[in-house]
Amino acid sequence: MIAIDLQRLSECGDDEDPAIAMAGQVGSQIKIRVGNSWLLASVRNQRQDRKAGSILANIDFLGEGIEEKLTGKLHGFRRGVTRYPIPGSMVYPASTADLKQVYASDGRSAVTIGKVYPTKDIRAGLYVDAMLGKHFALLGSTGTGKSTSAALILHRICEAAPEGHIVMIDPHGEYSAAFRQTGVILDVSNLQMPYWIMNFEEHCEVLLTSNGNERQVDADILAKCLLKARSKSKLAQTMGKITVDSPIPYLLSDLSNEIQDQMGKLDKATNSAPYMRIKNKLDELKADPRYQFMFSGMLVADTMSDFIAKIFRMPSNGKPISIIDVSGVPSDVTSTVVAVLSRLVFDFAIWGREEKCTPILLVCEEAHRYVPNEKNADGNSVGTILSRIAKEGRKYGISLGLITQRPSDLAEGVLSQCGTIISMRLNNDRDQDFVRAAMPEGARGFLDAIPALRNRECIICGEGVAIPIRVSFDNLEEVKRPASEDPSFVEMWNQPGGEEDIVLRTVQRWRSQG
Repeated sequence: MIAIDLQRLSECGDDEDPAIAMAGQVGSQIKIRVGNSWLLASVRNQRQDRKAGSILANIDFLGEGIEEKLTGKLHGFRRGVTRYPIPGSMVYPASTADLKQVYASDGRSAVTIGKVYPTKDIRAGLYVDAMLGKHFALLGSTGTGKSTSAALILHRICEAAPEGHIVMIDPHGEYSAAFRQTGVILDVSNLQMPYWIMNFEEHCEVLLTSNGNERQVDADILAKCLLKARSKSKLAQTMGKITVDSPIPYLLSDLSNEIQDQMGKLDKATNSAPYMRIKNKLDELKADPRYQFMFSGMLVADTMSDFIAKIFRMPSNGKPISIIDVSGVPSDVTSTVVAVLSRLVFDFAIWGREEKCTPILLVCEEAHRYVPNEKNADGNSVGTILSRIAKEGRKYGISLGLITQRPSDLAEGVLSQCGTIISMRLNNDRDQDFVRAAMPEGARGFLDAIPALRNRECIICGEGVAIPIRVSFDNLEEVKRPASEDPSFVEMWNQPGGEEDIVLRTVQRWRSQG
């Protein structure tokens, strides 16, 4: 706890240096001398003292720097505190020059994304290796500029590492506009995801319609028939032993015939319903044009290495990011498609440990849909695989970036695995409490500012920054922005004409589902 002189506080308020003018206010930085070093702290709260003319404040220590003998300036700033101040020590405002030293990059590779609040000219940097090495989360209520900020961070990473490997799962198709030049856009028209790449659990999600005890019966039948179908391929015969999970191409007709054969061998008393259920679902998928991107007869060739190279950008050819737009994928298989893509990242990393490590960044927009907490869990395999990447991915060189507007709906363990948290404005109390629990201790003073942040402002804390900071993001050029602008109701509702054609064209697209 510190005491601040009210008269001195109002004197500071008139200072030209914005850092000194803000000093003493909640969320600002102050410094205290201990021996020949300066301790830096941030102000958490304020209240009036019983004695007139004085204010009491609680502070959180951030770290310490050495004082230069001649100038009294601060340099060599480090996180953490070795010596604490004694009661009665003097408290000083931290000037812009001090903060420059604190936020200065310490030689590690960093990308700059905006300005540190409240200064006018200090650039805020993110240490890329530390941020990606321990995962990151970008949180913020809808409409706070979350998509644009995500695009800004990814653009900066792509500029710093043009030979990178970034996979972005985009459920609304808004990022394709932002990465036309620097990325490859994959959607249902050109994704061509082979169905045989799915493992057994994912096959069950797509092909089984039953619940309870019946599901187990269906799963056993599917496992037997799927293994038979996979074994028929030439590739399987050269390999010796294969399992039901092995990504080996098989013909859908082989699977269908195998189910038919097994059904023909039943005696009269045995129920043939489970066989019919699987077969009908399989025929339905083959016939439905919406599933062509995955269940087309053309996808039986062994294209696994091409598919992985295309998605993971290996080689990247100057386009290090692949945006996978799943907005056109039928909703009942969306989570399975995301599960397959995430599992490919994980399996590729596990089986590629012998190689010169090629780290991959997997960015998941609307993450609360895929890794929900226990209350909203639907037992999909995507939650399991993303939780596993969050817990173990770092060892294999996988980085996970989660973007969500509802952190309280995320699985609890996943947010706590994110080493860097970038929080924009959160309007909901439950979300704020959730983030407060996940943030490191020194950032507590900043957390009270979360409901008061402006659009395109955020608080960053954790591994990616030297100390917790409040940042206002840079402006992003028009061509690099995602298509997530809010429509202006009044403007749109004042423009008559052309509505009949709009309705006709929309109905046309709706019917063709293409």
